[in-house]
Amino acid sequence: MDKLVNYRKLIQNILTDYHEWVSGSSNQNSESCLVFDEKHDHYMWIDLGWQGKKRTKNTQVHIRIKDNKIWIEEDWTEEGIANELLKLNVPASDIVLAFHPPEDRKYTDFAIA
Repeated sequence: MDKLVNYRKLIQNILTDYHEWVSGSSNQNSESCLVFDEKHDHYMWIDLGWQGKKRTKNTQVHIRIKDNKIWIEEDWTEEGIANELLKLNVPASDIVLAFHPPEDRKYTDFAIA
């Protein structure tokens, strides 16, 4: 299987698992939504809701594929999407923790860019 096709599948499966887990919760005050854009390689898990009269939208996870690597732009999971990917045999050299400033990425075990 082509590497990028595999990465797309892995990302979608991970986010779907989180979405299904959260959607099954009985004390959910917001709606869990998945957004998969394979054409532009952006994958998001977001929560939509209301706080009084104010609309809320919280990005739980935003991942994109860029330059043949998985860029984790935002991640509010406890386990960490990067750890999930490592368990699925994605090499650390193909994972960018893009939520860290570029100059700080060299201190991680993951790709810089």
